[in-house]
Amino acid sequence: MDAKDTRGAVSALVTEPRFAQRLREYLEGEQILDVRYRLQKMPGGSVALPVLGEKLTEQHLRALQKSGPWEVPCRLTQLQDPVPSKAASVRTPAQKLCRELQRLVVGSGESWSEELERDVPRSWQRHGDLVLLSEDNFGAALWEKLGPALWETVASALGARRVAKRGRVSPGGMRSPSVTLLLGQDGWVEHVDNGIRYTFDVTKCMFSPGNITEKLRVASLPCSGEVLVDLYAGIGYFTLPYLVHAAAAFAHACEWNRHAVEALQRNLVLNGVQDRCRIHHGDNRQLELQDVADRVNLGLIPSSEKGWPMACRVLKKDTGGVLHIHHNVEVLPAPAHLQPGVSRDEQRPTKEAGSVGWEDREREHQSPKDTESCGKEMQVARVRPEWQRWAEATAMQIRGLLEELHGRPWRTSILHIEAVKSYAPHVHHVVLDLECRPTLPA
Repeated sequence: MDAKDTRGAVSALVTEPRFAQRLREYLEGEQILDVRYRLQKMPGGSVALPVLGEKLTEQHLRALQKSGPWEVPCRLTQLQDPVPSKAASVRTPAQKLCRELQRLVVGSGESWSEELERDVPRSWQRHGDLVLLSEDNFGAALWEKLGPALWETVASALGARRVAKRGRVSPGGMRSPSVTLLLGQDGWVEHVDNGIRYTFDVTKCMFSPGNITEKLRVASLPCSGEVLVDLYAGIGYFTLPYLVHAAAAFAHACEWNRHAVEALQRNLVLNGVQDRCRIHHGDNRQLELQDVADRVNLGLIPSSEKGWPMACRVLKKDTGGVLHIHHNVEVLPAPAHLQPGVSRDEQRPTKEAGSVGWEDREREHQSPKDTESCGKEMQVARVRPEWQRWAEATAMQIRGLLEELHGRPWRTSILHIEAVKSYAPHVHHVVLDLECRPTLPA
């Protein structure tokens, strides 16, 4: 007996309906039943039970057909169109993608391997009908030989129409993405975060879903009636939450990447706030703007330090305001025995473990000397010492810039330190909310 599967078919044992349950119990007990497929009705009313052909032997058939408790009249056949079982049909998108790629490779006369399986993506970004793959996937030489069929298979398996693949971010201040469109006519997509619509060309502009917690926080800030200056606006990652949800009265959005400016213009219109924003295209260090801002956003990493002098200049000179300063802070790992009382969870750079606010501090009782020294007044139990030291140094430096610019004393108060995400091993993306006010004469 040859019980091996023919190409595209599945081995099955056919019996009368009254014997189907008995046959099923026997096959399950012998671990021969192929649970990937359903039992099927055959012409004439008989029932076919899919089996693992390589495990079914002549001895099994003889055990079924001889007299005894398992006596079941049956015959072997091949199901040309087996129906997947419910359990087998429930697959994750990654599993479905892997299966479809395996079919493509084998159907092209090539061999499937563990190397190819490791090369298949397990995650991706989705923007509408476009999926954006990581630069770490599809590196094997075989994929290139498959041509357009590869990307058509990826799109079909993931329910998309367009496919793009990310490369390394280009060096330089533009931070332009290196993205190749593999399937589709253009890279323009739309993404929705917290009710805000963003459209951009994935081949020319970056979009960071990892900043969603900071976008949500910005959206909750009390900015009614305020003027915002966003020194690194991009496509409007933070400009839009300030205008749409935080109710800022007006925003000045600064951006020097022309592709991002084009997307920003579209996004302002998409969200109906184009009349409350002015775009300044070019290097913000040459910005002809001063004494206008109640709030300044400096959303550039690894450091926005080059923008600090301009941030000080655009703040209202008589009333000051708040700076939101993004920065990557390096945190060197320390042995556990040197961190008494700190749990592993508290050592992780998460929002819960790294977010402490001092909004309720009684600022009217502070003297200018202790405004930049927050160590004694902060609840620092869950703030990394490195974050605290960077915040204190930044507060002092900003105060010096303001006093040099205006020729009179200023005070700087740390309101909040927010951990956005882990940027790299031992490097945390944090945001400092720094209140800056001119010191009134006694």
